[in-house]
Amino acid sequence: MTVDRRPAGHSSSEEVDRTLALLWRDRGGDPAEPARGRRPTLTLEQIIAAAVAVADEDGLAATSMHRVARELGAGTMTLYTYVAGKIELIDLMVDEVLLERRLPAPGAPRAGDWRAQVRLYAERTRDAYLRHPWLRETSRVRPVLGPGQFAGQEYLLSIMDSLGLPAREAVAAANCVSGYVDANAAVEAESRHLERSTGQSDDAWWIQRSSFWDTYFDIEAHPTMNRVWLAGGFDRGTREQAGDACEFGLDRLLDGIAERVGQPGG
Repeated sequence: MTVDRRPAGHSSSEEVDRTLALLWRDRGGDPAEPARGRRPTLTLEQIIAAAVAVADEDGLAATSMHRVARELGAGTMTLYTYVAGKIELIDLMVDEVLLERRLPAPGAPRAGDWRAQVRLYAERTRDAYLRHPWLRETSRVRPVLGPGQFAGQEYLLSIMDSLGLPAREAVAAANCVSGYVDANAAVEAESRHLERSTGQSDDAWWIQRSSFWDTYFDIEAHPTMNRVWLAGGFDRGTREQAGDACEFGLDRLLDGIAERVGQPGG
């Protein structure tokens, strides 16, 4: 399930401006005090951290303003003096966990060649999804326009631009990589979430259904699957197979980009 951070219809200009000001508060955006009410007793950073902790433990559905306020020992209405509501809070949470990737900023040292730099992006994005499985429930189609999102875009686009790709192809390549990485990280995060929430591993789930192969699997209708099975193609566990698929796909994607720019090994 993907959580649409917006209610039916669309956000008002005032809501958009308010959210952007909070996201970019460290760069002249929203002041570090509540929008209305008494003298501040909390910080926005404390609220975001508490909300992320709740979502990490119990998912986005449980991350209500009431629950976050309770974790902070504050009244629910107190939170509304800092954040307009859950939709805005989720935006802040998403960008906060994207910032955790700590990708090299423009001008900062980078290790390895361009492929190694892309892999750094993939690894740190994957780690963010695994630390915060609820991230898979948020939309990447209409992203949060905050520092964390833009740091990732700038990093990937700078790699593709350095290869000499035309501007449109550099954008396409960067979007292709980010889409692939996000999709695979989301699937892995869902797998870990299911294992945790059900108490059953993916391998155990398949073992529980082992009778399927003898009772329902038709070898004549699936000869390739049977042949690959007998050749050991499915010998690895589900987690290992998923890792193999992700690595294979990313390697081939980067091979295609390398071939496009005329680099060896493409």
